[in-house]
Amino acid sequence: MAPLWMKRWLLAAGIYNIAWGLLVGLWPNLMFDWAGMERPNYPELWQCIAMIVGVYGVGYAAASLDPYRHWPIVLVGFLGKLFGPIGFVQAAVEGRFSWWFGVNNITNDLIWLIPFALILKGAWTDRGPVGDLGSFLAGHRNALVVFLRHAGCTFCRETLADVARQRKQIEADGTKIVLVHMGGSDAFFAQYGLADVERVHDPERALYKAFGLQRGSVWQLLGPSVWWRGVLAWRKHGVGFLEGDGFQMPGAFLVKSGKIVKEYRHQTAGDRPDYCQLS
Repeated sequence: MAPLWMKRWLLAAGIYNIAWGLLVGLWPNLMFDWAGMERPNYPELWQCIAMIVGVYGVGYAAASLDPYRHWPIVLVGFLGKLFGPIGFVQAAVEGRFSWWFGVNNITNDLIWLIPFALILKGAWTDRGPVGDLGSFLAGHRNALVVFLRHAGCTFCRETLADVARQRKQIEADGTKIVLVHMGGSDAFFAQYGLADVERVHDPERALYKAFGLQRGSVWQLLGPSVWWRGVLAWRKHGVGFLEGDGFQMPGAFLVKSGKIVKEYRHQTAGDRPDYCQLS
């Protein structure tokens, strides 16, 4: 769980952006007059920028409710606050902008860079509570526990199709299938014929961490082999919206008598285990 200071920083960023957007949207020439610059020929463009900044504020306020879960919003904001000052410096050096106009970059961008970077770092390294692994294993004494990626992932959908296709063989000896997921509605699982399969909704990734499933590296998530596998899988299974942690790696574990007796830990997001062989 993200520390309270992160939530407060994001909320403050949201309030600031909304206020700045309203101010500049209503008085688009104000900043140019203050910096001693010529007023723009098309103030509507500056008002459009004000609208974008204000909308970003709404996003930051929403992200403040759960900074780690909503890290993509923070990432977009961080990139904007990083590249914005770079563009300003280039324009100022070439004489198109007054250096005084850079005060906007201090309050709009620079003071938020470090907090946003720390939030992103925290989201990446978040370990959180691992939950009661012993209780989970005791409650699933003969089960194939399949951990999915986020519900929009092509490989997550492929996994569900594979499990559905191999279900009879897996359950033939009494092994129960348990799906652990970060997101996905009943209808989502029903389309694969798995609506009646036991599911554990784990948006905080407590069980993922308890089973030692890590977040993937760029190579594991976006390497050449993953792209190629993704193209092949996408043609059949499609893709959806991100619903869960996009960096989370999947895995599968065979639990017998409350103990893990077999496991498959994906080396890349595109790995495709044989669930019958595992069970």
